[in-house]
Amino acid sequence: MTPPGPPEPPGPFGTPIRRTAAAALAVLAVLVTALLGDSLAQFGTGELEIPAAGSITVLRLLVVTALAVQIGELAGVRIAGDGPLPRRWSLTAAVTGCAASAGLLVLLSALSGLRLGTVYGLREGRLILITANAFVLAALCAATTRHRELAALPLAVAVGAEALRAHPESYSPVFGVSLTVIHLTAASLWFGTLLYVLRVMRLRGGGRDVLLRYARMAGWLFAALAVTGTCSTLRRLPLDGVLTTAYGRVLLVKLALFGVAALLALTARRRLLRGADAQPPARVELGVLAVVLLVSALLTVVPDPHWLLP
Repeated sequence: MTPPGPPEPPGPFGTPIRRTAAAALAVLAVLVTALLGDSLAQFGTGELEIPAAGSITVLRLLVVTALAVQIGELAGVRIAGDGPLPRRWSLTAAVTGCAASAGLLVLLSALSGLRLGTVYGLREGRLILITANAFVLAALCAATTRHRELAALPLAVAVGAEALRAHPESYSPVFGVSLTVIHLTAASLWFGTLLYVLRVMRLRGGGRDVLLRYARMAGWLFAALAVTGTCSTLRRLPLDGVLTTAYGRVLLVKLALFGVAALLALTARRRLLRGADAQPPARVELGVLAVVLLVSALLTVVPDPHWLLP
């Protein structure tokens, strides 16, 4: 009988080498998709490419991920109930969101050829600055032990600023902003809360009741995302632009991923009701939702089809 070989040497931070390599490959795939996704989506459409679209996509992804992690953590703490809780990531997320917002301001200044002081006077510059300041306030709340829940207020401001930034159009802006506020909040809760719940379950070595409480909330989040996403699509994307515009192509990818995430969520819920282990499909669901965030960030840099089609 062959004796067992030596244990796999640990990689950085004490994690196994294989897990570290998988994480590195995932990060590399995200960067490649973010940097090249805009060009691939616009191939053959005749649309003008957005300057520095890849860099903007990466920074937007960091902003929306920071929002999701913090909003989801605030909700996840309530869902977790009594018992040990994992280390909070809200402070790190807030600092990351602030740095990404600052990067967007610097990039906007470089692309426009204007000084930072002048960029602050632009509509988009003011909204990005509001988002950055909101992250600063959220970081201050996260750094305390008694006022962490107050971070919900600056995070709400950041969500509102992002919604306003995403709708500079003159046609029904109030309706569009309202849809985006609900959509972004629901998406942040779905991804961020699931992330926190899975961390709680890993720490406790179980916690079926925690995942079950999350599943009840997730049903409402799915409904909110489906309704707001459908309304936003109908108002911004004419049917003849679904395959002929970059926005339509990226949106189709997002809808397909959304459907996969919904199926995984239903699978996890069925396993919960049967008393089986629901964590495997829930983990895959979290990974799919992470890709949805990436595609959503990509949607913010492709041209708005409303201005391209008659």
